[in-house]
Amino acid sequence: MSVPTVKLNSGYEIPIVGLGTWQSKPEEVVTAVSHALKDAGYKHIDCAWGYGNEKDVGAGIKASGVPRSEIFITSKLWGTWHSRVEECLDQTLANLGTDYLDLYLMHWPVPLNPKGNHPMFPTLPDGKRDVDHSWVLKDTWAQMEEMVKKGKVRTIGVSNCSKMKLDEILPYATIIPAVNQLEIHPYNPQHELIEYGLSKGIIPQAYSPLGSTNSPILKDEVVVAIAEKHTIQASDVLLGWLLAKQIIALPKSVTPARITSNLTGALAGLSKLSKEDVEKLDGLAAAGKQKRFITPPWPVDLGFDHWPKLL
Repeated sequence: MSVPTVKLNSGYEIPIVGLGTWQSKPEEVVTAVSHALKDAGYKHIDCAWGYGNEKDVGAGIKASGVPRSEIFITSKLWGTWHSRVEECLDQTLANLGTDYLDLYLMHWPVPLNPKGNHPMFPTLPDGKRDVDHSWVLKDTWAQMEEMVKKGKVRTIGVSNCSKMKLDEILPYATIIPAVNQLEIHPYNPQHELIEYGLSKGIIPQAYSPLGSTNSPILKDEVVVAIAEKHTIQASDVLLGWLLAKQIIALPKSVTPARITSNLTGALAGLSKLSKEDVEKLDGLAAAGKQKRFITPPWPVDLGFDHWPKLL
């Protein structure tokens, strides 16, 4: 199966559909990754240090038997490691069993206290996240740029970045972020942020592209009507909508049949959706259906409350 690619500002090509691994249990993700690569036709795996399952993702990659050179691997820098980028990256490389990443992302533009009361989610006495307000994002980015120069990473980007957060990085960047990975689906289309990113050469990636478990988007009357018109599944419509807009889709599953159908369905959706279909889906949020399924626990002054307005 030939999966279309998108050219990044680094010059590398990224497959437009990848397997997401967030919340995939370690014992399940080995099989999921192996099946995706060996049997389902995926060439793109999206993972993160913060997911806690990178060693198992690495085991799945090894079990697939697919050569490393044929796989596009993404991972992410966690918040407690903003001041120690290379140290976090080296752990990721060891976990995955590779000596380089195709793409490395700043997972959240929120530095957390590296000496706090928890290695991943440090908290203050009042229970709020222990954010390191003394650290600036441009210094994180400078370290990520060094990883490219050292050959440990081919391409770097960001995730969950509002325009406000991008503007804390871009004036100082010698390497422009190649992607911004965001929650994108018809209920949270992020039109303005995506347009701003593209104007800077930043490609959008969509996590949670089908919404959440038992997502209302899959039952939306507009989505269902488009699916019925083309004799495809609602999930095919949602993924095809992203691909039609040149947005990289990262559907997550650990079920082999669903992993396969997500890829074949995305390509079916891409081939069947009309311009009118895309425009209808583009308008769902503005018609009163705006909804985010992933809510970050960050304070208002960091620019993450009321995301639809800020982004």
